[in-house]
Amino acid sequence: MKILVAAKRVIDPENLNKIKLSPKGELDSTGLEQKASPYDEYALESALRLTENATNTKQRLGEVIVATFGPKSSEVMLRAMLGTGADRAIRVDATDDNLDAGVVASGLKALVDREKPDLVLLGYQQAEHESNEVGQRLAGLLGWPQATSAGSIESENDVALVVGREVEGATAKLRVRLPAVVTVLDKIVHPKSVVSRHTPAGHAYPDGVRFAALMAIMAAKKKPLTELALADLTRETPRVRYAAAELPPRRAAGVKVKSVSELVTKLKTEAKVL
Repeated sequence: MKILVAAKRVIDPENLNKIKLSPKGELDSTGLEQKASPYDEYALESALRLTENATNTKQRLGEVIVATFGPKSSEVMLRAMLGTGADRAIRVDATDDNLDAGVVASGLKALVDREKPDLVLLGYQQAEHESNEVGQRLAGLLGWPQATSAGSIESENDVALVVGREVEGATAKLRVRLPAVVTVLDKIVHPKSVVSRHTPAGHAYPDGVRFAALMAIMAAKKKPLTELALADLTRETPRVRYAAAELPPRRAAGVKVKSVSELVTKLKTEAKVL
């Protein structure tokens, strides 16, 4: 199976509380660590599990390509992904000002037309703006079946996938024939969430994503990393722009009350919730 994984470099979500705003409402993330959007890391882990026998994860039984739309500095993220097991990487030179969901979906369609993968995997949303559009837009442009919010994937001989799609209070089982587009949730990296045709039945992976050892990252420097211009893939221009941001108002300090009756009085007269 040939799988294309789309990844986006974002500010480490654990550092979001350190972002500052300019007087004009512009985000200032200077000095903050950047990494792959966590859900895109889950997509990569899913791709690796689908293209290997879990008893020998060093042998790739298929091909995994990771692609990103970003500046030169995002190649650090791609090299790390190559170190975990991906075979090739593609960087489409772009800045966030050049991109929105429509541009990325259009560019990915052009990449799919070039690479002819059997499956495209993405995180179900982007960590920065929590947008949830690219996978659906891409499937629409390609005319491919899609499964969103996937918590489990089982390969049927690499011809079709049985996808456990998380819905309100339940899991919907979908069978999609390849080629297809699938977006994944964090549940996809649970020990038995991905079942490959190559892996013995009942195998349980360690919970979470794998990390590349230093030697693997060094070896990844020899793996192919192709650079493309955005204009080589699409003529689309952004239709959505983030004009400004503002921090929520600071909360007032809490007040201690001496009795239940005083609490009830304050809820009625001050908070006005009773």
